[in-house]
Amino acid sequence: MTAQPKQPQNLRYIIIGAGMAGILAGIRLLERGETDFVIYEKGSTVGGTWRENTYPGVACDTPAHSYSYSFAFNPDWSAFYAPGPEIQDYFERMTDKFGVREFIRFNTEIARCSYQDGRWRVTTQDGQVDEADVLVAATGVLHHPNTPDIPGLTDFTGASFHSARWRHDIDYSKQRVGVIGNGSTGIQIVAAMSGQVPKLVHFQRSPQWIMPCPDTKYSDEDRQAFRQDPDKIEDVRSGPEAQARRGRFLAAIIDSNSPELTEIQSIVEQNLNETIKDPELKAKLTPNYRAACKRLVFSPNYYQKVQHPSVSVEIAGIERVEENGVRLKDGTFHELDVLVLATGFKVDAFVRPMTITGIDGIDLNDVWAEHPKAYYAVTVPKFPNFFMLNGPTGPVGNFSLIDIAERQWNYGDQLVDLLRNGQCKAFAPTEAALEEYEMQRTEAAKKTVFASGCKSWYLDAKGVPQVWPWPYETFMEVMAKPNLDHYELTPMANG
Repeated sequence: MTAQPKQPQNLRYIIIGAGMAGILAGIRLLERGETDFVIYEKGSTVGGTWRENTYPGVACDTPAHSYSYSFAFNPDWSAFYAPGPEIQDYFERMTDKFGVREFIRFNTEIARCSYQDGRWRVTTQDGQVDEADVLVAATGVLHHPNTPDIPGLTDFTGASFHSARWRHDIDYSKQRVGVIGNGSTGIQIVAAMSGQVPKLVHFQRSPQWIMPCPDTKYSDEDRQAFRQDPDKIEDVRSGPEAQARRGRFLAAIIDSNSPELTEIQSIVEQNLNETIKDPELKAKLTPNYRAACKRLVFSPNYYQKVQHPSVSVEIAGIERVEENGVRLKDGTFHELDVLVLATGFKVDAFVRPMTITGIDGIDLNDVWAEHPKAYYAVTVPKFPNFFMLNGPTGPVGNFSLIDIAERQWNYGDQLVDLLRNGQCKAFAPTEAALEEYEMQRTEAAKKTVFASGCKSWYLDAKGVPQVWPWPYETFMEVMAKPNLDHYELTPMANG
């Protein structure tokens, strides 16, 4: 349908989360001259996952200049892959530079959101109630730690904690440390702590393919050049080399039979074979699945670091945790002082554990009973004037989530324009549109590398990857302009 212009409306917004996407939402609203909004943040400051994760070696596996707002380049990154503290500092500075901080209510967690009488009613955990016309979920994905169900875990008498709850009060130089998990976090921790502790054991359920990457540091001269010529930053973000790297990875992901995936497989195998010489260790570190079936792990030095005499790799599987260590299924026992759970996050939570109810009290938990889903990863039928940034089935892998969030904001903001201009009082996608999207997405997802034969957090209970399965260019196209034929637009009361 074609919406007709009506009387302009003043709107109030509630944004949930002050991580990268929530800060972006605040900046974009202020750029429009809109100040009637609030950002609720459960933590004590901004930053989201970069505030939470302070473990040794924490860094972004997306090039730093790409992991920056398109409108706020940072010439002062110290490295091609920026360390976590610098990323956190970047978001702190952006929050202040654009004047967003005064709109944030810290240490305030949302319990419930309900759509009532054409507005969103939001209740905090401590009972405060707020209302808005538009609700934006910028809650992110990596913020609910996943604690593994390992027998005896609570029996351990040493220090035991999730990697997102890193203990900085421990002198690790005197500790025997075990790290459970070998996603990007586990790989980074082991590489950083290798040689720094008397004993380091890396417990792996299944080994990972490691993509080698340059440990490039930017010199003072490099940073000065970036300051003087922003085109140099743009070249790092989207120049020929960046496009080739991104294009190869995208082609490999969406087509498990692509030559690009064959090339990536060759690179990671060469990295393993040329770096690990010990046959026993090489066997332990060789996956039984294809590269990129799990989220590809980038590291400049894991294979080198894991060969340090103080480091051991275990793949036998954990039988149980005991008071003073970990016993494996083959009977091996490792006496330990510290146990780090680098076991990832509950990535299917998204806005949960909040309760969000839409039209006629429909509960998002019920809508997501099988798995989280949203039309083009942004909007949900029967939840009017609500959209998500980095929601379910959006582009994943080794992409810049900032670029994704910026495009999703542009899409959602165009829908909100319909409210601002008085063209309608509510928007939500049709159920038919979501069903068609899910059908096409599911069929395409079965052909991606994520479905090629491994267990990963991309898969739902039926083994179907919950991912964006098409070229990134397709995502750019659909985010450029909403198709209003796929939306229910509720007319104004006087319309």
